[in-house]
This record gives sequence, structure tokens and C-alpha cells, in this order.
Amino acid sequence: MGMADVATVLFTRFLKYDPQHPEWPDRDRFILSAGHGSMLLYALLHLTGYPDMTMEQIRNFRQMGSRTAGHPEYGEAPGIETTTGPLGQGVANAVGMALAERLMNAHYGDDLVDHHTYVVAGDGCLMEGISQEAITFAGHMKLRKLVLLFDDNGISIDGPTSLSTSEDQQGRFAAAGWDVQAVDGHDPDAVAAAIEQAKATDTPSMIACRTTIGYGAPNKAGTSATHGAPLGDEEIAGARLQLGWSHPPFTIPDDIAAAWRDAAAARAGDFRAWADRLKSLDPEAQKEFARVVAGSLPEGFAAAIEEIKQGFAAEQPKLATRASSGKVLDRLTEAVPEMIGGSADLTGSNNTKAEGFTPVTPGDFSGRYIYYGIREHGMAAAMNGMALHGGVIPYSGTFLVFTDYCRPAIRLSALMKQRVIYVMTHDSIGLGEDGPTHQPVEHVAALRAMPNVNVFRPADATEVAECWALALATADTPSVLALTRQGLPHLRESYVAENMCARGAYVMAEANGARKATLLATGSEVHLAMEARASLEDAGIPTAVVSMPCWELFAAQPADYQQQVLGNSGVRVAVEAAAGFGWERWIGGQGDSGGVFIGMKGFGASAPADELYKHFGITADAIVDAVKART
Repeated sequence: MGMADVATVLFTRFLKYDPQHPEWPDRDRFILSAGHGSMLLYALLHLTGYPDMTMEQIRNFRQMGSRTAGHPEYGEAPGIETTTGPLGQGVANAVGMALAERLMNAHYGDDLVDHHTYVVAGDGCLMEGISQEAITFAGHMKLRKLVLLFDDNGISIDGPTSLSTSEDQQGRFAAAGWDVQAVDGHDPDAVAAAIEQAKATDTPSMIACRTTIGYGAPNKAGTSATHGAPLGDEEIAGARLQLGWSHPPFTIPDDIAAAWRDAAAARAGDFRAWADRLKSLDPEAQKEFARVVAGSLPEGFAAAIEEIKQGFAAEQPKLATRASSGKVLDRLTEAVPEMIGGSADLTGSNNTKAEGFTPVTPGDFSGRYIYYGIREHGMAAAMNGMALHGGVIPYSGTFLVFTDYCRPAIRLSALMKQRVIYVMTHDSIGLGEDGPTHQPVEHVAALRAMPNVNVFRPADATEVAECWALALATADTPSVLALTRQGLPHLRESYVAENMCARGAYVMAEANGARKATLLATGSEVHLAMEARASLEDAGIPTAVVSMPCWELFAAQPADYQQQVLGNSGVRVAVEAAAGFGWERWIGGQGDSGGVFIGMKGFGASAPADELYKHFGITADAIVDAVKART
């Protein structure tokens, strides 16, 4: 109710959209970061004629099976550009969308890509720490096509915002390099003039729209009582009287409905003009633009992966998997030009800057590498916005331990089914001397617990290449690549065309005879399992080694394949330099009748990696002893 006047101005006078072509690539993006106001978005989509947002959907607000969830959910209906609700995420998504627009504009020009991103944010969005990361990054990058409409109503759930903050939001945005204006949010002409000015600046713009929450409610307007609870029959009756609205519930008078549809129809000319410009391109250029926007991989992608794998098979490199990933990216980014990389101030450690990449800068968006600064959460949420925008495939890196900072955005990647690739290096105690503050222990298990996230922990350079192939080829699932700091031997001795990681786990080395032991491992511990196998085979204990780079993909395999890999007999021993949570699924319950887990049972310590592995008992000898004790 409080932002209805602002939204009306935006949708009837400025926003570039066409309800009949809701996925049009050059449409303006509208993000409701203050997702608790979801009915405002649903009402706008209904009034402007989006086919899926019927009055029946409006009636079924927040009901099972409806498109009108309590907070906007991407994929439920066209016109919902992102999932919002966790406050501040929409602001950072909008920054990512505005960045993707500039990146595509630098490549395709104004004729095909030239649109704005508008985001409505409330006090809660701006209190969340992610907003500061997003705001300062956008200001630094001079994302001039980004307009933030601040619902400046001074109210949060607990009451007046003065209970918890005295921040000067306008001063804050100005300090971050934004153009700043302040208007009466209930004065349509003032709002229109402000948006007009915002579109003319060479920086992102913030318009502080002073509004009254629950506008029109005679007793509750301007109070926290209107924030989330229903107004109640008496207050609704009073609001109807005060606003002069006498029509029955869920009834839009014909003249008002026609005015809204006419306003939307007037915007449709922009789509037709854009479509004509696209058709004027040669057929190959049209085909390539359509491919990139659709998110399909180019024809040369598979050949690039095979070339990389053949090179590793010939070289047999001993590399940290983060270094292997860097080599993969050098070749892969040539084959997939829409890949856009970055890092949260750890470029040299994450190896995410591919050969030939130039930085994206405020004056030049033709580069393909983004220096996000120490803004892990903002980086992750911006990548969500980039993926949602389309036309680019974002990947970026930080240390695995800092997935704690990224987690809310990773969860939304999963919820929205977006191809966002998180390159998370320094994945265990193997990072060494930086100590327990930087050594992830519980993080892999925590990420595996999240639905619709593929967590890859490759064991050598070839597995790295295969995991990258899977991350890029899976368009509806985000991926986390957990990569080592320390060097690892190359375990795959010869080239195999099949992507062995595609089924999540596979037998790297079979037992010589009927299995008496199966060693399950991921990442940097697979080579320890291979060393232990050699000793056990010499001792007459037939032992198989299973590499399990991705539990999620393995869990999706048929039961007979799982049984084939895990084996039907003998003891199972799992080895991972991380917490053991979840391994019981694959080794059975621990104890006398179950399998054995060798890994971390607490936090790490500061010491060289080799010493840490010995100290915590994650060694080939420990694996051998565990097997012998049970055979």
C-alpha cells in the first residue's frame, strides 16, 4: 500500500516491458527486494496483463499450489525476476543484473542490450550487511542503469526504525558514489521527475521515497501493525472509505482495468522495435545471440573438455586442484565466451583469472574478470542476479571456509535453480599454516545438506576438468568446486573419453579378487586411499578404491550402479579431511557392525599440511590399520 503510488508511476510511465513477451531479453528488470510486499508485485502483474497472474491467483494468495507465494518466487510466474524475502538479497541481485546488462551491452551494443534495472528496497534491506557490499560495489562500478527506489517509511516489524538505527541512508549512498534524490512517495509527478533524472545520470541512482506504510488505513497506517498482519475487517472498511474505493473485493472496474492494460500495451512498441533490430542481423549473429541468452553451451565446449583431459593424461601433472582448475579455465573460457569470472580478493589463490582475461572496470565493461573485493556475500548474490539476467555464466572464488559468508545466496541459487559456479579453494586442513580459522571442517557436509547443490571435490587434474564440464552442463543447479591448496598426484593414468565423474562416484581401482575392503574417498584423500590399497593388496587383502567427487550425482544413480560401486562384501572405510557427518549413508552405521570413517572430529590447527594429516590421523597407515582391524 505504501509503495503503490511509486510502482504505478514506474509501470505506467517508465518500465520497458511487454506482458505478452515476458522473457524478452532487453526488458527492464523490476526487483522487489522487500519481498514481504509481494502482493504489490502480483497486483502489478495482474493489472498489466501478464497471462499467468489471473484474478484466481490473486484470490489464492499464500495458498498451496498458487503462483502467489508469501514472498515472490522465481519461476512461479513470468514477471517475477528473482526470489526475494531474505532481506537485502534483492538489492544484490539487482546489482548483478545491472552488471550483466552492461557486460552484454559492451558485447552486443545498444541495439540489442540497453535496459534499466529497478529495485524496491525497504529499511530492512538496507540494514542487512549484504546491502553495504552491493551498494559500494555498484557505486564503484558506476552501474548507471541501476535505480534503487527506497521505501522510506521508517517502520520495521518491531516498530519505528529509530529503535535500532539512526543511519543517514541518503548520505550513505552518496558516499558510495550514487546519485541521490528524496521525494514524497505519494506525489506521482515528483516520483516521475526523480526517475527521469535518475535515468540521465552516469552513476547508479537512489531515490528515497518518503511513504506511509499501510497508506489509507485509518488507524494502522504508519505503524508496524500493517507490516505483516492482516488489517482486519474494520480497518479494511475504514481504508475503503478513506481511499474512496467502493467496489467489491477482487473486482477491478472496467475503466481502471482498461487504463492499466493500455499503459502496458503502449510499452509493447519497444519490444517490436527490438525484434526488428534483431532480425536485421545476419542469421549466424541471431543464432549466437539466441544461444547465449538461452544459456546453451557452444558447439566447441565438448571438444575443449576432451582436449583438456587428453593433455592431463599425457602430462600426468602433480598440481593442487586449484591450479588444475586454473589450467582448465584457460582453455574452457576460450570455448565458452559468455563465462565471466571473479574473486573476492583472492584471485591469485583461487586461480579464477583465466589467461587473456582483462578486468571489468567502471569505464570498460568489455572485460571478463570482476574484482569483487572482500565482499563474499555480495559477490554470491550478484552472481545470482547475473545468472537470472541471462547471457552470461558467472563463476567466482573465495576460500571454502567463507562459504559461511556466501551461504544465504548459495541457498537462493539452489532454490531458483540457477547455474552459478562457486570456486571454493583451500578446502581442508591441507591449507596448512593459516590454521583453524581458515581450515574448513564442517563446510562440505553443510553444503551437501542443501538441496539442489552439486558439491564437487575432485581428486586430480582430470577430475577437475570433468567436474567443470558437469558444472557448466547443468543449467538448473548451482555447483561448488572444493579445491585444494596442496599439490596432488595425478591418479588417472590414461585418457578415458567418458566423464567418470558424471555418475558421482566410480571405482578408480578394483580389488584383485573378491573384495574384502572398499575405500571411499574424495578430493585430496583419494591418493591416500590408493596408497593404502597398495599396502593392503600386498598383505593379501583385496581392496577397491572408490572416488566420490559428487555425492549428489551418485545419490541420483540407480541402486544397482550404487551397489556395484560400493560393493557387496567386506568393510567400507571412508576417508575425507572434513567432518564425518553424512558418511554413514555410504559406509553404514559406525561401530562394530558398520563402516569406519577416517577424518576430522574437531577443528584443525596451524602447522604444515603434512604434519596436520599425521596429527589428525588421516594417513594411508591409518586406513590400513582400520581395514586390518576388521578383516
